[in-house]
Amino acid sequence: MKVVTEEFHFSTRGEIDLVNLTEEIERFVERAGVKNGQLLVFVPGATGAVVAIEDEDGLLEDFKRILEELVPKGGGYNHDMIDSNAHSHLRATLLGPSLVLPIANGKLIRGIWQQIFFVELDVRPRRRKVILQAIGYGDIVDV
Repeated sequence: MKVVTEEFHFSTRGEIDLVNLTEEIERFVERAGVKNGQLLVFVPGATGAVVAIEDEDGLLEDFKRILEELVPKGGGYNHDMIDSNAHSHLRATLLGPSLVLPIANGKLIRGIWQQIFFVELDVRPRRRKVILQAIGYGDIVDV
């Protein structure tokens, strides 16, 4: 069994910035040499998330709009008395900090339109990191 872990660093532009990580993640899977297993994509932080969504401008705008409608900024949240980003924390909790995707025959398995995005939910631009971890076997195994 093989376990390979890397950190990926990037900058965001602020609230509800969507950063497509798909190409970087696929390059990592190739470097990792795991032929069959799983990939974990994890965001260490309370105001960021990862999602699998189609990279289509209209859909991405719809996604932003629905986040704003579900958890509006300035919604009278208790945390806003401490810091003005309660909506950021709540949105991140709804979306989640991780994804697990299968690796088969050395390739990441995802739907034809599925792209993997980091979602910046904090109120300002940030320097972010995502942890990528491939777990599995280095040999191709027929099932």
